[in-house]
Amino acid sequence: MRKRLLLALAPALTLLTAHAGAVEIINASYDVSRELFDDVNAAFVPLWKSKTGETLQIRQSHGGSSKQARSVLDGMAADVVTLNQTVDIEILRKGGLVADNWQSRLPNSASPYYSLPTFLVRAGNPKKIRDWSDLIRADVKVIFPNPKTSGNGRYSYLAAYAYALDANKGDKAKAQDFVNRLVANVPVFDTGGRGATSTFVERQIGDVLITFEAEVAAIRTEYGKSNLDAVTPSISLRADFPVAVVDRVANKRGTQKVATAYLEFLYSDAGQEILAKRHHRVFNKTIAAKYAASFPSVKLVTVEEAFGGWDAVSKNFFADGASFDQAAQKALK
Repeated sequence: MRKRLLLALAPALTLLTAHAGAVEIINASYDVSRELFDDVNAAFVPLWKSKTGETLQIRQSHGGSSKQARSVLDGMAADVVTLNQTVDIEILRKGGLVADNWQSRLPNSASPYYSLPTFLVRAGNPKKIRDWSDLIRADVKVIFPNPKTSGNGRYSYLAAYAYALDANKGDKAKAQDFVNRLVANVPVFDTGGRGATSTFVERQIGDVLITFEAEVAAIRTEYGKSNLDAVTPSISLRADFPVAVVDRVANKRGTQKVATAYLEFLYSDAGQEILAKRHHRVFNKTIAAKYAASFPSVKLVTVEEAFGGWDAVSKNFFADGASFDQAAQKALK
């Protein structure tokens, strides 16, 4: 019995030995940020070593933004969260895990970068998809992740609604009809952005993928620009990517200092350069100008301007029985 117990504990003891003397933090992030934070971590770890002498290990967790927030709320011991919608961090604030002043701790309301929903289509754009209006045609199948579990999906749904509001001079009934027709053209809802990418690119389902601009660029780089085309719509929704220290965890583990420095790094020249290279729009004016040619001009609206903020969005669009549920129910008929 004792021998069996020692054998069972061996992997854990090996892991603890390997980690001895090292500082570790966990970053719970959204689904399509894997490659981005691989680059961030590779730059920050030696920087922290040079400044403090500490060996830092950064563990990553990825999933739909809302799903990640719930996982942290349910006990995932993340020291920091780097998510893609404010409402997800607000859930943690209301749960007592994040400080009330989290948005004032860092510049730009604690969002170091932003993106927008845009389109990825098959090579040559055979369906001639140019704007949101093309996505409700009977011959077009649309892929984007489930707004109930994915911030990527929420931004995509809201961007389509914002387009319809703009095209119909603020008529909410016509905007709802537009998203009803859009959702009816979605053959499958994945739980996160990376799953939606796999459905479109690897399973070859759908004519157009709606996802973040940065993800479109990354997919085309990975799979070959000749195989997939990027299409920027006439109007889209600005997607800010908020970050926060999970104070309850960081204070308990003694990682508040390194967790704060990690997020501050995203605002540094080096951090902003990494973000821009990974096709994210940044607030640093010099670096934004350096990469300006990579970002097409597009009319951007914000959640506050178009919908009155995230609290209103949660209530009017994604609560049970609200706009998205109405669209999904109509699609089943």
